[in-house]
Amino acid sequence: MGTILLVILILALIGVLPTWNHSRSWGYGPTGITGLIVIVLIVLLITGRL
Repeated sequence: MGTILLVILILALIGVLPTWNHSRSWGYGPTGITGLIVIVLIVLLITGRL
């Protein structure tokens, strides 16, 4: 489960970088959402629920 989450997280972080032509006009929205997901996952890992 942890490996799958790590792979999905890495793919999400690469996907929201504004270097791709299709994502240049998105702004900071996807990066903020991905950051929120990272924070939630870190809290779940610290509390032992994941």
